[in-house]
Amino acid sequence: MEINIDQTKWWQRIWAALIFFTRLPFWRLYQPPQACYKTVVEHWPLTGWLTGGAMAAIIYFGSDILPYSITLLLAIVTRILMTGALHEDGLCDFLDGFGGGGKDRERILAIMKDSHIGTYGTLGIILYLALLYAALYYMEPIYACLAVFAGDAYCKMLAGQIIMFLPYARTEETAKNHTVYRKMSVPAGISLFIQGILPMIPLIYVGVLHGNLRWDLLIYVPCIALFFIYYFINKRIHGYTGDCCGALFLLIELSFYLTIAAQL
Repeated sequence: MEINIDQTKWWQRIWAALIFFTRLPFWRLYQPPQACYKTVVEHWPLTGWLTGGAMAAIIYFGSDILPYSITLLLAIVTRILMTGALHEDGLCDFLDGFGGGGKDRERILAIMKDSHIGTYGTLGIILYLALLYAALYYMEPIYACLAVFAGDAYCKMLAGQIIMFLPYARTEETAKNHTVYRKMSVPAGISLFIQGILPMIPLIYVGVLHGNLRWDLLIYVPCIALFFIYYFINKRIHGYTGDCCGALFLLIELSFYLTIAAQL
């Protein structure tokens, strides 16, 4: 018997998001109804609490034991392992598709669905990781801890808005995971905002009230990055895909870290 989304519980939807966005064995404990996977974006920032929190813990405790450079690499690798490189894979496919597909919508979508990585994806992921590492390395450990915890959740909250702005570019049958995310209701949107903004409070308290960071730049620069990437995606394929969501998150998050590094 197929269960409707409205028949599912809130905790089942959160559980589905943890299963979908991480490779941690939550599925061994409980498998929520399939309908819950249509709502995973609504709880995307909560998975950022988990992955960002793990990175922050490694940076905070590891920097007292290991060289800071190695600690940062371990933190980045840990998140990649926790997510199964889900977002990094999306970034590679996104760069290959939009870089190699020109202005041909169908060709862009076909390239993004191809599992092989091309030149644009290879160069793009190398440059992304280099910039991510450099931005974090420029921060003191305490700022890096607060930044990764805040940035992971906040930027996932922003990236999740794309499902409200654009239609899905493929059909449910041709989607990689055979799931199309539903549009968010007002309560779901409010919940998403709270999930994304709460981890920003420690960073704003330490960095803005007791440091050199400007709260308006922390909030608005990722929003500006979101707008331009959204405009680019809309102009080329008039919709979004799962790869677009992953790429959008990583690029917005990178703009967040670069904004912090530029102020320190």
